[in-house]
Amino acid sequence: MKKLVYILLLFLSVGYLFSCEDEKYLSSSDVKLQFSVDTVMFDTVFTTIGSTTQHLKIYNHFDQKILISSVKLAKGEASNFRLNINGVSANELKDLEIAPFDSLYIFVEVTIDPSGQSLPLVVKDSIEFVTNSNHQDVDLVAWGQDFKLIRRAKLKTTTWTKERPYLVYNYAFVDSNATLTIEAGTKIYFHKDAGLYAKGKIIAKGTVENPILLYGDRLEDVYANVPDQWNGVLLYSGSKDNEFSNVEIKNANIGLQVGNIENEGFSTVKLSNVKIQNMAYAGIFAMKSDIQADNCLITNCGYYAVALLVGGNYEFNHSTIANYWGGYGSKARSTPSLQIQNYLIINKDKPAYVGDLTKADFGNCIISGNAIDGNELLLSKNPEVLFNYKFDRCILQVADTFKTSSTEHYQNILRGVDPKFVDPYKKYNFELDTLSPAKDAANVLISKLFPTDLKGRDRFFDKGPDLGALERQEKKDAK
Repeated sequence: MKKLVYILLLFLSVGYLFSCEDEKYLSSSDVKLQFSVDTVMFDTVFTTIGSTTQHLKIYNHFDQKILISSVKLAKGEASNFRLNINGVSANELKDLEIAPFDSLYIFVEVTIDPSGQSLPLVVKDSIEFVTNSNHQDVDLVAWGQDFKLIRRAKLKTTTWTKERPYLVYNYAFVDSNATLTIEAGTKIYFHKDAGLYAKGKIIAKGTVENPILLYGDRLEDVYANVPDQWNGVLLYSGSKDNEFSNVEIKNANIGLQVGNIENEGFSTVKLSNVKIQNMAYAGIFAMKSDIQADNCLITNCGYYAVALLVGGNYEFNHSTIANYWGGYGSKARSTPSLQIQNYLIINKDKPAYVGDLTKADFGNCIISGNAIDGNELLLSKNPEVLFNYKFDRCILQVADTFKTSSTEHYQNILRGVDPKFVDPYKKYNFELDTLSPAKDAANVLISKLFPTDLKGRDRFFDKGPDLGALERQEKKDAK
C-alpha cells in the first residue's frame, strides 16, 4: 500500500513539474509586442452613431509564450472607444497569453458624443499594454461630425443649409406644393434603405467649388465605393420644375428616379453638372418624364447607367454615360449603359404601359462601357406610339450588327471606338486620356451652348471642345 502511494505521489510530482514548465513565459523586460499598426484610425463618424469596426493585431514573434499583464483603454470607462479583446468584450483584461509565433486580435469601435459644433472634432485615446513591466501603447484616433437628423420627415417648404450635414433615416419626403431648397455646399447622408422622395419640388443648386453631396452614411474608406448603401432620389410623376446643378449622388440603389407608373402625369427635372456614380441598379431611371441634362457624368451601375422608359421628352448634351461596372455583382453585366423604349412590361399577363417618346436627343455625348456583348445602347419600340431619337456627334459603343446608317437618327457618329478614359475601373477617373478620340471632336454649335465642362473648365481653351462631360485641356501651341 505504501509503495502504491509513493508511486502516485511520484507521478503527481512529475506532472506538477511539467505543468510548471508549461507555464514558463519570457520574463525579460526587453520583450516587446509587435503590432499591425501604431495607430487605429477612424474616418469621419457621425456623432451618436456607432462606427464600423476596426482591428488591431498583436504578434508574439518569439519561440516562447508571452504573458501580457494587462490590456486596457487609457481612459477606461470614460472612453468613446470600445474593445473586444481576443473575443471578450471588455475595455480591460489581465494576464493575456500569446503562444509562441502566434497572435491575437483586438477589435475597436467608437461612438462620438455631440459637440454642438459645425466643424469636425477629433476624439483620441490609446490602448495600453504591460508586458514584464514594459509599457507600450497604440493610439486610437477618430474624427466626428455633428449633424441634423431627418427621420421619417414629411417636409413643407424649407431650406437645407451647409452649416452641418444632414443625416436621413428612413426618408425625407417633400410634400405636394412644397419646395425643398438645398444650398451650395450642403452634405446629405443617408442611412441604409433611406431616400429622398418628392411629390413637390427640389431645387438643389451647388457650385463647382461647393457641390451638394448625397452619399451613404458610412464614411470609412472601406465604404467609399460600395453601392446600394441607400435607396436614392425619387421624383414622383407630377413633381415639376426640379433643378439639380453641381450635385453628386453616389452609392445608392437608383441614383435618380424621375417619374413612376403609379402616379398620373409626368415629372420634369433639369440636370446640370451632375455626377451620378456607383449605383446597384441604375443611375437615372426615368418613366414618361422630361429631363434636360448637360455636363452630366453617369457611370458604373449594376444594370443601366440611364434607362428612359414609357416615352417622354429627353435631351442630353455633353454628357458621359459610361458603365464599367465590376467587382460587385456575381456575373458580368449584360444590360446596356443606355436603354431607350416607349413601353414597359411589368407583368407578362397584363398589357404593357406605353407612351410617346417625343424626343430623346443626345449631342456631344459618350456612351460606352464593358458590357459582355459589346453593345451599350438598346433601342426598343412599340410601333403604335411615337419613338423619336437622335444622336449627334457621339461616341457609341455598339455591336457590329447595330445599324447607324439612318441620318435621321445618327449624325457624325464615332462608332465602336474606345473613348480612352484615364482609369474607369479602379480610380473611377473618367477624364480623357491624351490619345482619346473624343478630343476636339464635338459639334461646336452645341458646345457654344455649354462653354464650360463639369469642372468649370473652358471648352474652347485649346483646339476645340471634346465630347462628354469632361474637357481635356491641352496646352495651346506656342506662337
